[in-house]
Amino acid sequence: MSRSDNLPRRFARIYTAAITDVMDELGLQRQTLPAAIQPLAAGMRAAGYAFTARGRPHRGTPRERDDTLRRFLEMLGAVPADSVLVLAANDSTAAHFGELSASWFRARRVRGAVIDGATRDAAFIARVGFPTFVRYRTPQDSVPRWRVQDWGQPVTLGGVRVSLGDVVVADWDGVVVVPRRVAHEVLARCEKLVAMENRVRTAVRRGMTPIEAYEKFGSF
Repeated sequence: MSRSDNLPRRFARIYTAAITDVMDELGLQRQTLPAAIQPLAAGMRAAGYAFTARGRPHRGTPRERDDTLRRFLEMLGAVPADSVLVLAANDSTAAHFGELSASWFRARRVRGAVIDGATRDAAFIARVGFPTFVRYRTPQDSVPRWRVQDWGQPVTLGGVRVSLGDVVVADWDGVVVVPRRVAHEVLARCEKLVAMENRVRTAVRRGMTPIEAYEKFGSF
């Protein structure tokens, strides 16, 4: 998918509820990640191309610490601008993201991090506003407890398959994944739906009843 097609910028203006409505119409009804993955702070939004990675618990020796850390840093360095890191941690103990990772991503113009796992340094990340969506928080570092396996390969989170280059959109409601093969169609339909919903919203505020609005606009 071309990095010049403005998909992240345009999807950033679309709320996840509209995206799921459109994908439901297309028969894509299982594209929402588990509800346990939540933003660190209200108002956080992210939209970008999925950069997938996965890891597993790892009880390494002290001599392996440097190698484990280097592999994690190599993964961070591989995430390109306009992407959202989607990490399948397969872990419930360690933190897989933190202050320095968020600082690097901001400098790199990475658009967010969606982690089926944890972060630490949550107060700092929330303060700077880097869009971070996680399942839990913990101060425990990943290095002696967890290791990156690979990146760039498809991952599955809560039954949802995420591939490199899919479009990930996340907001206060949750995280949705738009398969890259239908991204342009979904976006075009979403933009039309949002325009329609704006008209419905205006009509309702002016006193039109819900059923009247539905009969007039075909949407509610």
